Amino acid sequence: MKIGVLGSGQLGRMLALAGTPLGHTFSFYDTAASACTTGLGETSVGSFSDLKALTAFASRCDVVTYEFENVPCAAAEAMASKAPVYPPPRALEVSQDRVVEKEFLQSLGIDTPAFRAASSEAELLEAVTAVGFPCIVKTRRLGYDGKGQARVASLDEARQAWTELAGAPLIAEAFVPFTRELSVIAVRSQSGQTKTYPLAFNIHRAGILHRSEIPAPGVTPELSRQAHEIASRVLTELQYVGVLAIELFEVGGKLVANEMAPRVHNSGHATIDGSVTSQFENHIRAITGMELGSVVSRAPAVMYNIIGSLPDLERAAAIQNAKIHLYGKEPRPGRKLGHVTLVGPSLEEDQVLESLVRGAA
Repeated sequence: MKIGVLGSGQLGRMLALAGTPLGHTFSFYDTAASACTTGLGETSVGSFSDLKALTAFASRCDVVTYEFENVPCAAAEAMASKAPVYPPPRALEVSQDRVVEKEFLQSLGIDTPAFRAASSEAELLEAVTAVGFPCIVKTRRLGYDGKGQARVASLDEARQAWTELAGAPLIAEAFVPFTRELSVIAVRSQSGQTKTYPLAFNIHRAGILHRSEIPAPGVTPELSRQAHEIASRVLTELQYVGVLAIELFEVGGKLVANEMAPRVHNSGHATIDGSVTSQFENHIRAITGMELGSVVSRAPAVMYNIIGSLPDLERAAAIQNAKIHLYGKEPRPGRKLGHVTLVGPSLEEDQVLESLVRGAA
């Protein structure tokens, strides 16, 4: 099949690397050509608001998917008249607005942090008072890797957040005293077959994912059951096709859903080297109507993001169990340049790699 991908960043790159050995070809559509997908398929350059160009792009593809969740819903719906679009446009609609997203999750009986919407400074002051201090104030739309949000501990800080976030529609979320941050990566096929990867344990630095370990250590059967149930409810309700990620907080042996991403996800990158079938291959399998692959882990795997500048790659490559994945991007502060995965790592290897990655950031 010819697979159209909206976006040409690193996720598009890894989708193409997973799908090409299965016999598929790729085309990308983005606002500018990216080095990440050079040599992996043709790229059409245009606006995501240009429905004529987007539908023309879709008409040249057998199926269309996307690597980021801020594709306009109108664009996805227009393209769906020319080729199947997976995940379905409704998944975009739900995930693009944090208030809509949390209302959707709660409608399925899934716990989320307490929240209130705010469209003015006065409403924000009421909202933070209602959810309590400290709390997290976020823009309802856009924002990623810690952008578009602020931790608030007083009314004065709430006023400051309103100013700093440019008066955009906001959501105030109660701070959750979590034990750790986890995520579940799940996949659903066109036929409704559903599989869930083991939970991942995630550590962030400055709002950006720094380290992800899969399977997460110390996960009880009950916690795994909860994760599978949460993912299954969402996948079924949305009649989802493809990979879905849900970020979770572990609180007292229970899972609280934070946010969902209707795409392959950074916390699932370790599946490339650590799982029988990576999240990227399973996404391709799902959207092209193939049988899903096994989500069993070959061995515990730890992934570190390479952010801002490159570490000493020669030293990193000398670590026996290290697998280096670079995206072809030019270094700049805060930019994800690649990741390194350790499969079945020793504690010493883990410590050495973390030291190298931290030194480069």
